[in-house]
Amino acid sequence: MISHPTAAELSEAIAAFDAEPAAPGDARQAFLARVADNARATVAREAALGATLETEASERMRALLGRDGDFAALNAALCEALRVSEIAPTDPALLAHLRATAIGQVQIDQPTYGGLAALSAAG
Repeated sequence: MISHPTAAELSEAIAAFDAEPAAPGDARQAFLARVADNARATVAREAALGATLETEASERMRALLGRDGDFAALNAALCEALRVSEIAPTDPALLAHLRATAIGQVQIDQPTYGGLAALSAAG
């Protein structure tokens, strides 16, 4: 589900960081190491959750739109349906889809976000 940066882009940045030699006691390097560790964790969560969350989002969009397609095509069609007012922005099924999609993205990007458990439980 990561859209930007992609898991591949994160992995490439991590590899570039890992290729640079570290100077002992370098505060900047220590900070960058923490950033790289966070990126590794994000890539791992994307690998563990991304495909399932994308499949679930695609299923919700198929139900909303009444048509088939892959995630990108369905997402584009949903945006178009909203743009031309085929689906109301207050449609309960749309709001449920957007909420579930946002919660899924937070699970990947910021799983320690304090409100995540409350968001998930309130759904």
